[in-house]
Amino acid sequence: MTAREAIKELLERMNEKVIGQEHIVDRFIMGLLADGNILVEGLPGLAKTRTVRSMAEIIDSKFSRIQFTPDLAPSDVLGQERHYEEEGKDIYRFHKGPIFGNIILADEINRAQAKVQAAMLEAMEEKQVTIAGKTFKLPELFMVLATQNPIEQEGTYPLPEAQKDRFLMHVKIDYVNMDSELKMIRMVQDEKHHVPDERPKIPQAMIFEAREEVRDIVLSEAIGKYIVDLVFSTRYPLRYSKQLEVMISVGVSPRGSLALTQCAQVHAWMKGHKEVTVEDVQSVIHDVFRHRILKSEHTRFSGIQNDEIIDIILKTVPVPSLGEESGEE
Repeated sequence: MTAREAIKELLERMNEKVIGQEHIVDRFIMGLLADGNILVEGLPGLAKTRTVRSMAEIIDSKFSRIQFTPDLAPSDVLGQERHYEEEGKDIYRFHKGPIFGNIILADEINRAQAKVQAAMLEAMEEKQVTIAGKTFKLPELFMVLATQNPIEQEGTYPLPEAQKDRFLMHVKIDYVNMDSELKMIRMVQDEKHHVPDERPKIPQAMIFEAREEVRDIVLSEAIGKYIVDLVFSTRYPLRYSKQLEVMISVGVSPRGSLALTQCAQVHAWMKGHKEVTVEDVQSVIHDVFRHRILKSEHTRFSGIQNDEIIDIILKTVPVPSLGEESGEE
């Protein structure tokens, strides 16, 4: 089995388990191949948890689920040193927390308080945790898939900007259409007579091999400049239009530039392209920029959403011509 065949199988098997959420499945796999973390926002009951669990069941991996609550402590996530007495001597041993897994479901992450959010930063960015002055490496295959309910709901806390920026993408999940909902009802009925899936799990080696192939996807000079142009339109909006200047307070970080590049490369690889195209960039920009743009006070009061601002950016920033895109003079 090649890496491409393995990822295609992962996509198909996940869509078998999660009906009508093809976009979310696609983005989860994109995050897996880009070696990034995903923030998923949606109302309860929209298959966020099911999608994460299905990925972990199909890949040969260790799955950890952390239910975030207001009384959760950092040690509940990272682990802690415990005291033992052996032969009259005091001994401390570190007991790993649920963060030491491959695919981590951080369920309702915005219900936890700031100290727990801060505990996640090092793990998500550096793939390590520090406990009592000691540093512990996390597994090579490590991905946080965090779900959050809309912040208007009771008992939620807005995520710090620094933590949101650690997420490769912020994906929104909505209700499925009527046909998909009917299929979902039938699928749940059929699960009463469920036969265990005996197909072999996808080895982690296939994920790492696919990541190497993604890194080989060509990013032309023209597309690289286009990505930078899109980012700079959020940092210096007045250079591009007075409309953007009024809408944006803080623009996309350098981490966002890298995220847009990585996601565009993965999208190109998944579509069978050998190099990144304008369409690859535009297909992923909403999920990459959505949580990185801070709206102005005027825009917040007017009810304009970040996705609408991104639409304006795509219309405002010039698109490379085909000659520039292919590197021709």
